[in-house]
This record gives sequence, structure tokens and C-alpha cells, in this order.
Amino acid sequence: MDNEIKRLPDAELEIMLVIWRAGAPVSSSYISEQLRGKRKWALATLMTVLSRLVEKGFLHCQKQGRSNSYHAAISEMKYKESEGKSTLEKLFGNSVQDMVMSLYNGKAIDKRDLAQLREMLDRVEEEP
Repeated sequence: MDNEIKRLPDAELEIMLVIWRAGAPVSSSYISEQLRGKRKWALATLMTVLSRLVEKGFLHCQKQGRSNSYHAAISEMKYKESEGKSTLEKLFGNSVQDMVMSLYNGKAIDKRDLAQLREMLDRVEEEP
């Protein structure tokens, strides 16, 4: 995979979240079970999406007998860092202040969250 991590469509991201949370290689049947109630995919559809994620460099696929085992090639943290940076650049012109105010005004965060953010910023500033 090249240096730039591409944004995942929602369906692919849901699969990656299942795999990241598993913390170990998983089968397609495990993924299907975890998505039950969220997505009604035929096995063939799931297999197509898994193949696409392998092609994009997000997953590694390992043959185990008659089935495949999937594990993440990109860590959840690395993806979130890339996606967060991209969102900050595209939507907020690299302004953290604008992003935080947007979240606050949209009621996605509250004063308690702002206090926690302030504490975290204080800790980061104290680091060498």
C-alpha cells in the first residue's frame, strides 16, 4: 500500500472495525456473524468486499485449509490518524478550534468533554 491511506466506504469500514476489535485473525463466518443485524449480505457479497479490502492493502488473507483467515494490514490507530488529519484539512481548513466549536455547537460534545480536552492539552504541553 502506498503512503497515503485511502478513506474507506462505510461498508468496508464496518468490516474493518469488526476485524480490528477481534484483535486476531478471523474467518468470513465470524465477520458475517458480527455484522448480523447491521448488514444483510449474502456470503458472496461479503467475500467480494473482503477481496476488495485485500486488494486495497487493508487486509491480509491467509488460506487455512478450506477457508480463509483475515487480519488487518493497517492498524485502527493508523487509519484513525489518517482519517482525522484528512477531515481536519478538508472540512475545517486545519483549524482545530473550528472543529471543536463545530462539535460543541452540534452538541456532539459538551462542557465535560471540553474539560477533558483541556486536561489532555495540559498534559501534552507538559511533555518534554
